[in-house]
Amino acid sequence: MKLLLINPNTSGAMTESIARVARSVALPGTEVLAVHPSFGPASIECQYDEAFAAAGVAEQVRRAEAWRPDAIVLACFGDPGLDAAREASGLPVIGVAEAAFHAASLVATSFSVVTTLTRTCITAERLLHRYGFERLCRGVHGTDIPVLDLEEPSEPLVQRIEQAARAALAKDRSGAIVLGCAGMATLCAELSARLQVPVIDGVSVAVKLAESLVSLGLSTSRLGDYASPPAKPYSGWASDLGWQP
Repeated sequence: MKLLLINPNTSGAMTESIARVARSVALPGTEVLAVHPSFGPASIECQYDEAFAAAGVAEQVRRAEAWRPDAIVLACFGDPGLDAAREASGLPVIGVAEAAFHAASLVATSFSVVTTLTRTCITAERLLHRYGFERLCRGVHGTDIPVLDLEEPSEPLVQRIEQAARAALAKDRSGAIVLGCAGMATLCAELSARLQVPVIDGVSVAVKLAESLVSLGLSTSRLGDYASPPAKPYSGWASDLGWQP
């Protein structure tokens, strides 16, 4: 099985750390190809960043066609470009936020999200509504940790996330923590041990969901709005990314 892992930001260090997490949970026969866009933001922390990141996801889906992946994982908690990736590839495409919400709903009656910048809490809340988990999530909490600080997380940074998670569990009366950034994936096991509750890293869950869908022979529907894009030329820097069936 071939799994394309797209980190929508352009941080090579974060791409590699996310890839290590993905490979650690993947089945022995799963090959993980980890990539990031050739352009765009070093981290995704606002809607402006996300607009470029979504285009970068589309670029990497098109670039990887020759590799012939069986499924795709989008490793950013905003799930940027998710619909475009499903439409363009026709493959199972799993966003880490959607995957994490599903997993949390299976191990607790309610959960809290602990993320990076407080301003991105609104993005997480929008996704909760889109995916239908707004009644199960009891709170979204920012730590105001810049995303790129997670490339090499220090002990004080881990403690900061731990403290935010403890406060969220107490305030929200929830039973599980969803880590609201793919860059936090490497901290999941440590935080689980410290908090003694289910801590969900969307990268790991997305990998297992992608493998399951491939094993079951399930892929993205081609009926309706996920039909292949209409063929047309693109111009400028995207001239080679236009859809050609």
